[in-house]
Amino acid sequence: MQFQPIYYDGELLLPKIELHMASCQAIGIVTDVKRKQLLMDQLVDHSNYYLFQAQQAEYMRLTVEELITFLNKITERNERVTSLMDYFALKEERKVKIKDLSPSKRMYVTLMRVFFAHQPTLVLEEPYFYLEEQDRRQLKRILEDLSKEKQILILTSNLEDAMISCDVIYRLNEFGFYPLDIRDSEEDKQEVLEQDQANITIQKISTKRNEKVILFNPPEIDYIESIEGSILVHVGGENYDCALTLTELEHRLLNFGFFRCHRSYIVNLQKVREIITWTKNSYSLRLNTDQDAVVPLSRSKLQELKALLNI
Repeated sequence: MQFQPIYYDGELLLPKIELHMASCQAIGIVTDVKRKQLLMDQLVDHSNYYLFQAQQAEYMRLTVEELITFLNKITERNERVTSLMDYFALKEERKVKIKDLSPSKRMYVTLMRVFFAHQPTLVLEEPYFYLEEQDRRQLKRILEDLSKEKQILILTSNLEDAMISCDVIYRLNEFGFYPLDIRDSEEDKQEVLEQDQANITIQKISTKRNEKVILFNPPEIDYIESIEGSILVHVGGENYDCALTLTELEHRLLNFGFFRCHRSYIVNLQKVREIITWTKNSYSLRLNTDQDAVVPLSRSKLQELKALLNI
């Protein structure tokens, strides 16, 4: 597997990479959102790779059993659906529509597509990030089985997620592409985690409403704004108070695809649908949310955003 170098304004964002992937091996690359997307972009048109992208869409109106039956049929695996439901540990959810599953279980069901992929190499973007503990264990078991006959590459921003399934882990950042020393003992694993602490990201944002503390996963958040000294986290058309500053939130959400688009706004780039040009010096971002939200984009941030989105 090869990746060609990419430069932007004279800066090397992505060095030339040659990965020698052996059978029965899972490789992890720990990197930021920008470089993760650059890696994915170079694999899109390659027939030997099956790409699973974070927040991949699913057939929400199908039941779990209907989806597994559909995937089993179109990939001509011809396995008994009841056996597959047992293997995936989804018997209790078999008649539940995907839209009615919990966010973790819905993502786990979507990840089942990798089981049916015919390509010899599986490339998974953030497969563990959206999963709760039980679903993580099930996915780990399935990937271990798949690795016996396929090559697996996991792209993630979180070292801990890479350590769940990967035999070899590399870090890709502004200093280059280099392997991490991942050893077997718990003591050595803890040492690696401590050395990499600056790159391990939190997975919950704490907010408050009516004296109740509400925790959100970063992908749930649409955008964050500062109004007269108050920080509001917007989720699904509702807003929640947050005690952190915008600068603190920007730092914590950096590896989750968030962007400081304005001095008073941070936006989830996964939710951006359109860049609106009002005048030569006035821009906004329209979000793909139920409320069709629009947030301002500073002129000074326009080029940085275009570079992030590769446009």
